[in-house]
Amino acid sequence: MKKLDLASKILIAMVLGVVVGIILNLSINNWGILTTEMYKPLEVYIFSPIGSIFIRAIRMLVVPMVFVSLINGVAQIGDLKKLGRVGGKTLAFYLVTTALAITIGLTLASIIQPGQHITRPSDIIYEAKEAKPFVDIIVDMIPTNPLESMVTGNMLQVIVFSILLGMAITGISKEKSGKLLDLLDATNDAILKIVDFVMQIAPFGVFALLVKVAATEGFQTLQSLLIYMFTVILALVLQVVIVYGGGLMLFSKMNPILFFKKFKTVMSIAFSTSSSNAVLPVTMETVEKNFGVHKSILSFTLPLGATINMDGTAIMQGVATIFIAQVFGVPLPFTALLTVVLTATLASIGTAGVPGVGLITLSMVLASVGLPVEGIAIILGVDRLLDMLRTAVNVTGDAIVTIIVAKSENEVDESILYSSSIHTSSLSIKA
Repeated sequence: MKKLDLASKILIAMVLGVVVGIILNLSINNWGILTTEMYKPLEVYIFSPIGSIFIRAIRMLVVPMVFVSLINGVAQIGDLKKLGRVGGKTLAFYLVTTALAITIGLTLASIIQPGQHITRPSDIIYEAKEAKPFVDIIVDMIPTNPLESMVTGNMLQVIVFSILLGMAITGISKEKSGKLLDLLDATNDAILKIVDFVMQIAPFGVFALLVKVAATEGFQTLQSLLIYMFTVILALVLQVVIVYGGGLMLFSKMNPILFFKKFKTVMSIAFSTSSSNAVLPVTMETVEKNFGVHKSILSFTLPLGATINMDGTAIMQGVATIFIAQVFGVPLPFTALLTVVLTATLASIGTAGVPGVGLITLSMVLASVGLPVEGIAIILGVDRLLDMLRTAVNVTGDAIVTIIVAKSENEVDESILYSSSIHTSSLSIKA
């Protein structure tokens, strides 16, 4: 009997999690079989702990992996001119894909007009968290205490310090740098081994996370916002198919279907965790082993992408802005739409790759065009599900840009890139 690979196990866990969660929700709200008091212990003592353990296990690897791999990657690039070239290409692609994402979201929302199909609630309340001004984001990129940045998980500061340290290593003697790089290589391999261990519990974590979401949200919350959800999901699909698929074929000559076949495990984990940062260790291993991208490239582009490249979030912000404007009857002229594109694109740079943070930056986008921030309360009920979907899009964009940049620098093993075989160390764990 053929053993199931990890992607299949996660897919089965996702389906079972949604089915069990919906059954629990119906049992409480429709069938009268369970009460909220009866369900609560299941959530508190089973689903929440298992899901939290899985997410925490992955997130514990993020800072050490970013720190070690970025230093290693920058030091291996060696040539500062090449580093500048790679960094320029990466930033350019990330900004372009984000701008295209927000444009797709705005265009679809303007055509479908999801806000015309819902009555504005009279009692909406939403307390917006203040988003940082863009200038403050730039200033805060420089850490005053790198250790504190690592402890608090401030990824932009960790990235900046790691890049500077990697550049410094290239400037010292080869005798000293060689020993240090050997240590970093060994540390990186050890972290990847921990990733292998953690991935063995992935199906259980995914199941627990989705049971909790489906049991909490149910159908009632979704029904009133189906057209809004449809618009966001359609925009996400177009981003993946047209922008990502087209970019992959145009710049790397790779079949998009093959890409998604080899990347589906990462997308599944991103969907269940709703965190680009949490899934980063798995993304890095997959891009290296399944697509042949050299560590010197992916160690730079992927941590950067997990921090500043939020295409799925940009799409949500575009659709949500039009949706809220329509609900409140506020017309948005073309200049306002351009403001939304610019603000959302820049806001993505300061968006941490953690669940739900897109709503915070959405408040900044709404404020930039004079829309009531309280409108966010209307979409809160369905944002968790959409957050899961857009996170899968975010990590997909990071991987595709990484492949494109690596291909342009001849830093990819084409025999692996175009091969249909899938790496099996952590991506197909035996039962």
